[in-house]
Amino acid sequence: MSRRLPILPTTLVLIAVGIMIRLGFWQIDRMHQKEALLVRYAAAESRSADVQPAQFAEDRDAVLYRHTAFTCGNATAPSGIAGLSAKGESGIAHTAQCRADSDGGGVPVTVTLGWSSNPAPPAWTGGPVAGIVAPMGKSGVRVVADPPLAGLQANARPDPKDLPNNHWSYAIQWFLFSLTALVIYSLALRKRLQT
Repeated sequence: MSRRLPILPTTLVLIAVGIMIRLGFWQIDRMHQKEALLVRYAAAESRSADVQPAQFAEDRDAVLYRHTAFTCGNATAPSGIAGLSAKGESGIAHTAQCRADSDGGGVPVTVTLGWSSNPAPPAWTGGPVAGIVAPMGKSGVRVVADPPLAGLQANARPDPKDLPNNHWSYAIQWFLFSLTALVIYSLALRKRLQT
């Protein structure tokens, strides 16, 4: 019986290992991009000029963690989501949707009014809002009111340090997957060649 290296399985394993190694280096690249973004966000916190709601949709990364102030009109009834208070207590973060101007025809904005342990929505129909622009989901923004509105307590202040930067661990995982694939294939190949 011939003891030749099987071409097709070996090629497939090497292609898979190459893809996993590439994914590991891609995660390292993402880690450096995230670090640069976090530095940018930290610098944004210290800027003195307010960002305007009209800028929210233009460049999300440029407005995050900056201060804003505007008048909120046509506010919807507040609803609650899970949130943390400024003291780190779990409870309800009350949010409302509104238009960023006095006549209600402006930019739609989500405002986190404040924190409460009571799930009942507070009475709030709009008015002046000041706060910090924070991420909402993967592509949106919200304004965390500071000071809080509608008689609520302060929410936890948005902090870019809370954003996960776990790309290094993902890179290590991809490298370990590739090493594991090579070891398993080497053992299988050795067993095949010995028989």
